[in-house]
Amino acid sequence: MALIKSISGIRGTIGGTPNENLTPLDIVKFVAAFGTFIKKKKGTTRIVIGRDARPSGEMVNALVTSTLQALGIDVIDLGLSTTPTVEIAVPLEKAAGGIILTASHNPVQWNALKLLNEKGEFISAKDGEDVLNIAKNEEFDFAPVTKLGGYVKNDSYLEKHIELILKLPLVDVAAIKSRGFKVVVDAVNSTGGIAVPKLLKALNVSVKELYCEPTGHFPHNPEPLPEHLMDICRELKKGKYDVGIVVDPDVDRLAFISEDGSPFGEEYTLVAVADYVLNNSKKKKGNTVSNLSSTRALRDVTEKAGGEYFAAAVGEVNVVTLMKECDAIIGGEGNGGVIYPELHYGRDALVGIALFLTHLAKSAVPVSRLRAKYPNYIISKNKIELTPSINVDKVLDEIKKKYKKQPINTVDGVKIEFDMEWVHLRKSNTEPIIRIYAESDLEVKAENLAKKIIADIKEIITEKALA
Repeated sequence: MALIKSISGIRGTIGGTPNENLTPLDIVKFVAAFGTFIKKKKGTTRIVIGRDARPSGEMVNALVTSTLQALGIDVIDLGLSTTPTVEIAVPLEKAAGGIILTASHNPVQWNALKLLNEKGEFISAKDGEDVLNIAKNEEFDFAPVTKLGGYVKNDSYLEKHIELILKLPLVDVAAIKSRGFKVVVDAVNSTGGIAVPKLLKALNVSVKELYCEPTGHFPHNPEPLPEHLMDICRELKKGKYDVGIVVDPDVDRLAFISEDGSPFGEEYTLVAVADYVLNNSKKKKGNTVSNLSSTRALRDVTEKAGGEYFAAAVGEVNVVTLMKECDAIIGGEGNGGVIYPELHYGRDALVGIALFLTHLAKSAVPVSRLRAKYPNYIISKNKIELTPSINVDKVLDEIKKKYKKQPINTVDGVKIEFDMEWVHLRKSNTEPIIRIYAESDLEVKAENLAKKIIADIKEIITEKALA
């Protein structure tokens, strides 16, 4: 698998040769570039790091720590942690940035570095380009032996993270405790196995731990999709629990399982939490943001509550930027990512859990009935592979012309609205592929819409001979 370098970090599989896999040479080079960038931009010399539990984590951690110290940067190491915990720690430590050692939902052979600015948010596209250029040109600023960076281990931030969540006005600790919820947690044997039970026990929730040993040996595909969650669904069907909670390896994505063992739907994690926040916020009208490939249901619940919905380009940094611009009180992504600005601007499964349980406690209905109150949409996810000679941009331009009478959004690819349906086309940055997401109120209608657009693309390529 080719090494993937982007403005937000670097990722790949462990082992092999440089530029084909993520090797120690790659890690050192990229960390040296980020550290050099931080020193030039901020002048301060403190960076927070934390990691998920995957087996390569300790090795990668040692390389990252040593490289930063060689640059003269002090390291605050949170050890086994979560992505949102590191994001919270950066500003609290008055650090110049952060590095999260995680490949998120990717399989166990992967690892990656996620880069944060001084606010604990993902670095901007411009800053990412600067880091890539420093790495490319190897313009590193290593320190003399008398000015090497220090190292401190601080494993207190999971507790601090949870304390901050419990103090949020919309997290009703008393209401949750009074319900005596019984839950099952699938943390895919990563750091969620530490963090999620710790949060739940602080809320007096009875926890059945499923895959909560932070060994990093994932018992199933770590992406929290229904097809990967058969074990927790079977456990819920035994009938002893109120809800199932699933997180990915770095705890920024969240999915629920209803009490009857049916998936709540990762697209509906944000919808349910937003519904609660919108209707209980001090602001009379609250705005929301999700990316263009997320369900229309968020727009529906937002407008019902009197707020305004905004759609951002795909990518957390784009969602956060738009949330700030439109003063959104909640936002995120349809992959189960909840961003609650009152805590911080980052996807955070832990705050999502606390807000959802408050919603559930106050609703006084089973999870399945809570899910039934929301508009039901189905997203069909497809892609069409093209030959390298085909000009993908021209294909998308022709699609826009064909559907020019429909509402079209071109912020990120092409999104076309059809009454209560939509289709979103995005080109890959690394392959001649167009990703096609279509949503409707029935699965067959969503799939037919996607097939129609795929047929249009093939017809355009044949007729126009685009190359």
